[in-house]
Amino acid sequence: MKSVAGKTAFVTGGASGIGLGTAKVFAASGMKVVIADSRQEALDEAMAYFSKKKWPVCPIRLDVTDREAYARAADEAEAVFGKIHLLFNNAGVGVTGGDIRTNTFKDWDYGVSVNIMGVVNGILTILPRILKHGEEGHIISTSSTAGLFAVGGCAVYNTTKYAVAGLMETIATDLEGTKVGVSVLFPGGTRTNLGISTQANRPAHLRNAEEPRVPPPGGRPKLDMSLYMDPVEMGERVLRGILRNDLFINTHPEFRAGYAVRSEAILRSVPDEPPNEARTEVQRAVGTLLYNPIYEKQTTPGVLKRTVEV
Repeated sequence: MKSVAGKTAFVTGGASGIGLGTAKVFAASGMKVVIADSRQEALDEAMAYFSKKKWPVCPIRLDVTDREAYARAADEAEAVFGKIHLLFNNAGVGVTGGDIRTNTFKDWDYGVSVNIMGVVNGILTILPRILKHGEEGHIISTSSTAGLFAVGGCAVYNTTKYAVAGLMETIATDLEGTKVGVSVLFPGGTRTNLGISTQANRPAHLRNAEEPRVPPPGGRPKLDMSLYMDPVEMGERVLRGILRNDLFINTHPEFRAGYAVRSEAILRSVPDEPPNEARTEVQRAVGTLLYNPIYEKQTTPGVLKRTVEV
């Protein structure tokens, strides 16, 4: 999108954390914003802020795993603001559950239902509406640095965030040639209340009985959340990525070395043998199986210049 002023954004998980920070940046940049969230108290608190600013923001209570409710929410958004131009699939849960030896089926069902299917529900509900009106649009989904390399003790979270990354890369490929841009966000540490919302939103039938969990090797250190990124700064980085039409929006330069080690490990795992030319031709015929030009388009953003007033 070359400009967001006057456009409508639909932000899930929009009443707190990264969603709220980004909603503030969108609104300050002239967008009409729908903040969809499953917690009414969070919506009320967020709207107290937006009402004082007199920005065009509409709160909708939404469980992203409920497809019928999602369709109603999209209808409501269009009734209030007209065409939806931008979908930010940000709602997610931080299911860890110890390491794989103590993950339960309930952990997996909860994590997958929100972190993967919640994103799918948003795309299948709102993308057709964006394509139908034919104006510029954008879809962005929140993965994680844990969607690019593994974090011990987080099998559910890692798996779902890897899935989001692969999904968005595929959608970017599918939507080449349209007016809809696609991005995947890989946030590092950000000041959010993910732990609180993860527990608050967990349905009763997917809650585990209290039981000891196996901690990751070395345990979990106590984290100084004050050192994490401010959600509004995160929102500014999201907006910059949308305007640049970045496929990958990475926000924390301190993760570069970890990404490099994983990428190098993948390359080292490739057999040191000459390619089978006949097999190569067959595989090349399957579209982007061997080579995908979308990766060539990614460029490196410079230092963020913070200019948005919220």
